[in-house]
Amino acid sequence: MPQTQNRSVMKWLFIFASIIAFLVIFGGFVRLTRSGLSIVEWNPVSGSLPPLSERAWQIEFAKYQQTPEFIHVNSFMTLEEYKFIFWMEWIHRFVARWAGLVYALPLFYFLLRKKIPWREFGIYFIMGMLFISQAFAGWYMVKSGLVERPSVSHYLLLTHLMLALALLGLALWTAFGHRYGFTPPSRPRSGSAPSAIATLTFILLLIQIAYGALTAGLKAGHVTNTWPLMFGQLIPTGIFGTDGFALINLVASPLTVVFIHRWFAFVVLMAVVWLWRKTRTPNFPPELKRGLWWLVAAVVLQIVLGILVVRLNVNIAVASIHQAGALILFWLNVFFLHRLRALDHMQ
Repeated sequence: MPQTQNRSVMKWLFIFASIIAFLVIFGGFVRLTRSGLSIVEWNPVSGSLPPLSERAWQIEFAKYQQTPEFIHVNSFMTLEEYKFIFWMEWIHRFVARWAGLVYALPLFYFLLRKKIPWREFGIYFIMGMLFISQAFAGWYMVKSGLVERPSVSHYLLLTHLMLALALLGLALWTAFGHRYGFTPPSRPRSGSAPSAIATLTFILLLIQIAYGALTAGLKAGHVTNTWPLMFGQLIPTGIFGTDGFALINLVASPLTVVFIHRWFAFVVLMAVVWLWRKTRTPNFPPELKRGLWWLVAAVVLQIVLGILVVRLNVNIAVASIHQAGALILFWLNVFFLHRLRALDHMQ
């Protein structure tokens, strides 16, 4: 981690992190509107311009008409309807291009002005590699839905999301370092219980978000619109496989995946409540105490939104807010983990 604090670098990283968070949320909206497969080519430079004539629109539409999604799902789609899903995906890619510029141009400026010492360049280089990696993963994800089936690989969707979260988390952690100070390179004498629980909570949240991605990729949210029962049962028959337990069902069966995603949320809630209880001590910083109240409330709200998504048959607006809530929880968890680890070094 860097050791040189700079307020300008901090602002840049928070702006960059905000754009990445927006891309993740808007990417979820693109998927919910079935817009992600509307542009069948990946042209990083020439693709920055949308179709500028009626003939250009006809050419793009003709390409889309050759895809499995059009053939099996949208065969009655008109050109005007196609324009909507095209614009959704184009905006997503356009913002991603700008995110690349927001990352690269300030970085070179800070390096030239020595606001980022070259000896600390490594962490920012890793951010760049993560950005490029998740961009490639995004294209391979889209490509997987252009060959045989009218949907993308849920494994590639998960990979694309996890790389984006890794980038977001690293940018936030470094930005918080510029804001509050970087901890010494040496390990603390002993980790506190709150920071250990915060680490566990962060891991559990990542698992829950991962299952959210699998649920989205498998369209498992449409399995049933009842809660808490599924098909009239709390634990549906054959939940882990009709022929006995099969390990692959944990990540491949829509029924199994959505069942885990439903109930693992309460595991995250219990971990957050546990963290909150561990900070109810007189010597704990009061601002972090107040903040953890908000974290508990955010998890409860996220669970309520998840239930509404189920009951409303994956309403696009509610589902988008639910996805945004996951990003807010991720942001908050990175913040609290950063502050609690810093307290460990101060003890």
